[in-house]
Amino acid sequence: MLNRLSVNNFALIENAELDLNNGFTVITGETGSGKSILLGALKLILGERADYAVIRDQEKKTIVEAAFTISGDHFARFFKTHDLDLENETIIRREINSKGKSRAFINDTPVQLAVLKELSERLIHIHSQHHTLELKNKSFQRSILDVIAGNEKALANLKSLYSKAKELAREIKSLEENKSQLALEHEFNSFQLEELSKLQLETLDYENIEKEVERGEQFEEVKAAYQLIAHVINADDGVLNSLNTVLKTASVKDEQIQELLERTRSVQIELKDIGAIAEDDLSDLTLEPEELTRHINHLDAFNSALRKHNLSSQEELKDLFDHLSKEINDSSQIDEKITEKKFELEQLEKKAKVIASELSDKRKKSAKTIEKQVAELLNQLKLEGAKIQFDFQAMELSEYGIDDITLYFAPNKGMSPQVIEKSASGGELSRLMLVVQFLLSQKQQLPTVIFDEIDTGVSGVVAQKIGEHLKKMGDTMQLMAITHLPQVASKGTHHILVKKENDKGFTKTYLKPLNNEERIEEIAKLMSGSIINDAALLNAKNLMNE
Repeated sequence: MLNRLSVNNFALIENAELDLNNGFTVITGETGSGKSILLGALKLILGERADYAVIRDQEKKTIVEAAFTISGDHFARFFKTHDLDLENETIIRREINSKGKSRAFINDTPVQLAVLKELSERLIHIHSQHHTLELKNKSFQRSILDVIAGNEKALANLKSLYSKAKELAREIKSLEENKSQLALEHEFNSFQLEELSKLQLETLDYENIEKEVERGEQFEEVKAAYQLIAHVINADDGVLNSLNTVLKTASVKDEQIQELLERTRSVQIELKDIGAIAEDDLSDLTLEPEELTRHINHLDAFNSALRKHNLSSQEELKDLFDHLSKEINDSSQIDEKITEKKFELEQLEKKAKVIASELSDKRKKSAKTIEKQVAELLNQLKLEGAKIQFDFQAMELSEYGIDDITLYFAPNKGMSPQVIEKSASGGELSRLMLVVQFLLSQKQQLPTVIFDEIDTGVSGVVAQKIGEHLKKMGDTMQLMAITHLPQVASKGTHHILVKKENDKGFTKTYLKPLNNEERIEEIAKLMSGSIINDAALLNAKNLMNE
């Protein structure tokens, strides 16, 4: 339940703090006194977008804070999911500043507005005057049945299946539309794959082939280079003989000379090895024109493929080959894919239809019970003989099932039920909505419900019956009602007065809990206007005691 509400710097409210109680609380005040401002502050707690025009003093922040008593059993998962501290008294706060920044907090932890809204909508429900028109909305009419019948889980399953089925249907349509295009792509990809297959990318090393081609094209130059190296090193007048001469003739007992000779011996050893390799390679050097031609053809085809596909390496061509192979495999199996997806769609639709059929049966069974309950409650609200009737027409499967549901209403005994738009006056709509909200609140288990002038369009005995009904609702929940009717205000267990006063040239709205004597005076004022006489006070007392 809502324990405490604090409003600071919000429209005409400078600073207000209310301690709230369980049961039925009435909120009264003259037109324009600020009752809608109070609702506006509460709607911030419900996560509505901030209107920065509500900031009273632009130099200060607007702060609305609400403290709720919550059950850990019902909210533990929510707090764990969002990594929030779970407290028995949970505080929700909204802050707005004139720079256009809005912040939301749960137990002093900053949260996204969507998170705040997810929590607050489970704690409080505000029924505004325009919500009565929802009775004319077929979606709302259907939701009455589903909430009271407890169809939330079945509906969630149906919506999930229906969403998956719609997505599958889109995939099938796309595959069928692209089938001819995929066939063309299959032919083109097959041609490219055949070209790449001829390159033998997995077995040939084109880096080595390129080296072999370069060597073959320079065969005579390579041969001459080997010959020159071997001759210069190994010939009679070559480097090795010259070094031998140096080593024999320059051997003297001088430390520096000996060091140079040692280095010369090292060079001689290296040159012998170079000369031997040059002679061996020269003897093995051959040119096979046919093999060179084959290498050149392979390399030309390889380089042509690189240019064609704008690639730069053999690895990239391998990757392209694998990609084309997969594309060809996928496109060749398109008919099989379409068949598989159609079968999957058929299975999903079968499951959805089973759930929709069960949902329809449950709705029809619950409709009879709800019609009876509504008739009994309307009778208590001075609509004797009034009744509702849910009409079911079959329709194509949708995320909401197979039922096209229309709510019919007969406000008087002996009348045939008609659609709401044609059969209900404003006062009748208000009473019907009050009854519906009573039944819905029992199922939704909302800790706090606020009605904004649910008694619009009624007076006299009917107003008194509505007040009694609201008081009865307050026995099982925290209920608040904004009203102008003394018959309703007199039934409240608690009473808050909203009033507007001038203070040092500024208009301010104040929220004041009334004691019993103040309540009598306020109800008398609702009955007789600003001039209160003894008769009005006596009538107010009698009304409160009825």
